[in-house]
Amino acid sequence: MATTATPNVRLSSLPPAGGRAGLKGALASEFTKLRSVRSTYWTLGALFFVSVGLGIAITAGTAANFANNPGNKAGFDATQASLGAFFELGQLIIAVLGAMVITSEYSTGMIRTSLTAQPRRGVVYAAKATVFTAVTLVISVVTAFIAFFVGQAIYSPKGVSASLFHTVTIPASANVNCNPGGCTATFSGTDVITASTVLTAIIGTALFVTIVALIAFGVGSIVRHTAGTIAIVIAFLFIVPILEQTLPNDWRWDIMRFLPDAATRVISVTVGGTNIHLWSAWPQLGVTAVWAVVLVGIGAYLFRKRDA
Repeated sequence: MATTATPNVRLSSLPPAGGRAGLKGALASEFTKLRSVRSTYWTLGALFFVSVGLGIAITAGTAANFANNPGNKAGFDATQASLGAFFELGQLIIAVLGAMVITSEYSTGMIRTSLTAQPRRGVVYAAKATVFTAVTLVISVVTAFIAFFVGQAIYSPKGVSASLFHTVTIPASANVNCNPGGCTATFSGTDVITASTVLTAIIGTALFVTIVALIAFGVGSIVRHTAGTIAIVIAFLFIVPILEQTLPNDWRWDIMRFLPDAATRVISVTVGGTNIHLWSAWPQLGVTAVWAVVLVGIGAYLFRKRDA
């Protein structure tokens, strides 16, 4: 009986597995996911179109109005007019992307594939948050600068444009007059409580929009449903402030400074005036940032503890 010797054949040229999957690979994976889906480009395109396109319409309209009402130039805030669309509507659009970054994988079931490839859930969650924050911050800063410069180009012929390093000051002394309908503050004097440059306003606006995106990301990681997340964020940032106005003044003034939307009034010279019941710009932005940190932290805990 003849025997046949079969030589050893190497079935695979792949190297043996070794080591642990790390954050670097997870970051690359999450960035690939983010840039490989159409919703990212549609959402960022809508953000740019609304922030710059609608900003152009607003600035062109107000600039044309100066011809009939030249008195409106007094005290006009060209920075606010240029960044208003990005500040008010940009946060809503970027919140949609923040929700979809985390919830879309649950709706498609891809989250199970992601966790199979990278079982370390904390690394996956950290990579998602890091990549999304970096992309959102870059896009927000670029959009804010473009919206500002385009707006100032329209305002320049009217003599009301603002320079990048223009300083805006707010007097410290205030006379407060209250009546049953509410309180008003009249400022006087030369002392200054705030000296803010337009550059600070632009950066502050971009930071606020980025923080709102992280709030949506945190809520999405808790709820794990796109429509539910968007509804909660809209209610949190747009509906609650309206309901807040129905409260008695004493309650409203004590509550409003602890809500994330309060930063929309004092984050920079671009939005709102001076509200004596709120903290100054950056501490008030810090309140919004604390909300983002808490929600993202709760989401991280649940991401590790719940089944996919």
